[in-house]
Amino acid sequence: MPRLDPADIGRPLSVGEVAQRAGVAVSALHFYEARGLIHSVRNEGNQRRYTRDVLRRVAVIKVAQRIGISLEDIGAAIASLPEGRTPNARDWARLSKGWQQELDARIAHLQALRDQLDDCIGCGCLSLGACKLRNPLDSLSEEGPGPRRIVKE
Repeated sequence: MPRLDPADIGRPLSVGEVAQRAGVAVSALHFYEARGLIHSVRNEGNQRRYTRDVLRRVAVIKVAQRIGISLEDIGAAIASLPEGRTPNARDWARLSKGWQQELDARIAHLQALRDQLDDCIGCGCLSLGACKLRNPLDSLSEEGPGPRRIVKE
């Protein structure tokens, strides 16, 4: 890998350079920008240029997406970061702490589903009185026939 010339440290990055360095597609950067997750400026040729802090911001976005955080929640978290400053370890600690409760709740929900899976025959009727997964105590039967969901996904 070629070494970075110290004179290039403050040079804005093209969309292709950011995509290559961040390991994402150019279209992903355009999408993130359209959602307000990252920002660019336009040069004289109307091409996007990014400051280097965008590399860390994209890393934060990708990690958050990988653990299942919604883009809406990622956007709120990114909005809390100072513009033009690279997110640091303190920023990440604050952001990730805010996401831990959501992850813990999802983990508990998945563990409960796993533990109840043996009781399900996967028939899809959703009206059996014994169905602990989707219709505990057959509470949905009062709403009429057909499949109904208790848990919104």
